[in-house]
Amino acid sequence: MAVKIRLKRMGAKKRPFYRVVVADSRSPRDGRFIEEIGTYNPLANPSEVKIDAEKAQKWLKDGAKPTDTVKALLKKCGAIS
Repeated sequence: MAVKIRLKRMGAKKRPFYRVVVADSRSPRDGRFIEEIGTYNPLANPSEVKIDAEKAQKWLKDGAKPTDTVKALLKKCGAIS
């Protein structure tokens, strides 16, 4: 099973809010996920990123692949170097 760390879109139309989740790569973007590890609000000024670094590192160590956007968010919050 290929596991990815990616964003799940929440919020109203034109008011996006994202949850950072660990999910099977075959599941749909807003579908089933394994675990929620954080949130991302791009509309706040500056944007809010709250990610549990311990959970993120655990999943990365277990082989989960982050998407490009999530990789940038993990670097921003200090979960990876």
